[in-house]
Amino acid sequence: MPNTIENVLILQGGGSLGAFGCGVFKALANSNIKIDIIAGTSIGGLNASIIAGSNAKEHPEKQLEQYWLELAETINTNLKPTSIESLVEYPIPVLVTDPSAITRISQVKSLMSFYSAAFLGNKKVFVPRWRPEFAFTDPQYITPNKWTYLYDHSPLVKTAEKYIDYNKLRPNGDPNARLIITAVNVLTAEPLIFDSSKQRITSRHILATTGYPSYYFRWVEVEKGIYAWDGSLLSNTPLREVIEASPVKDKRIFLVENYPKKCDTLPDNLLEVQHRARDIMFSDKTLHNIQMSRAITHYLRLIDDLYKMLEDQFSSEKKDEKDKFEKLRARYKKVSEEHGAEIKDVYYITRSERSPALYENADFSLDTIKASIKDGELKTGQVLKDIKI
Repeated sequence: MPNTIENVLILQGGGSLGAFGCGVFKALANSNIKIDIIAGTSIGGLNASIIAGSNAKEHPEKQLEQYWLELAETINTNLKPTSIESLVEYPIPVLVTDPSAITRISQVKSLMSFYSAAFLGNKKVFVPRWRPEFAFTDPQYITPNKWTYLYDHSPLVKTAEKYIDYNKLRPNGDPNARLIITAVNVLTAEPLIFDSSKQRITSRHILATTGYPSYYFRWVEVEKGIYAWDGSLLSNTPLREVIEASPVKDKRIFLVENYPKKCDTLPDNLLEVQHRARDIMFSDKTLHNIQMSRAITHYLRLIDDLYKMLEDQFSSEKKDEKDKFEKLRARYKKVSEEHGAEIKDVYYITRSERSPALYENADFSLDTIKASIKDGELKTGQVLKDIKI
């Protein structure tokens, strides 16, 4: 049975919430925890690609943080100092001591960031298809009734290119960690798994894993006739893919939850209802995979013990029985090699939601991104202080 333990980092999707995963990795790196496999989908897949393929000789966490700070944009709404938004910059004393008012202002900022991005885009992340420059390159520019997407999200990946050495993201490419990112086949609904130990990962694969249709992003043809969308449509937590890709070595899992499974109170209004429903849809649902992995490991060990008890019961005089036993042992060996890994520990690192906002995953404002990175560092520090690695 395997005795080597791999450290695995699982990164969920979630748009701008991916800054939380940046903070998580930063804290792990600062604690000198070496990640062996990093897996993600959607923005988690992009984070994972930068970490695994960082073109810096060391400190990929710094590259990842710089990427997120570059994505962040300051919303220019041309509001006067008397507006609600400006109260954040010029606070009135009552607001500082009134948590509900601070929450409302935070929600207003998030909403303003969302609407600014929705109409104007963010040149580092995505741009609307109706912008004038597309008139010369988009053959469907004047026929929006034929559009299958509203935003070009290639800037998200183009911005990342200065941080990624794609030569690392291939078999024997010596990445910082083995990279696994996921997508889904638009035509068949089958999962698509891109593994740097088996194939060369390119910008096209990253475009595929981030092509979320509910953000009105486009699908990507990753191979001839294979059209891919964001893998979070099937699973926002690609743990099963890691277990299948590396079935022999035991695992220690760090699982980043951008969408918390639990909340303390029921929603108060329809927007909060939608927010909670979204959290449930994209929350981690891998408990069954973890339980099955542990059950399989338990059964394999039980069978191994039985073989050791029985192998001396067959004498050379009973050749037929000895041959049958050897065939059974060969079958067992094959199964144990294919499914012998055990998940030793799972550490959940969950993002805070002090003031739920339906559009928080589209808020790329600088203050929000910095706060999300800091939250990821804080939550990871709280988890690490209670464990020994």
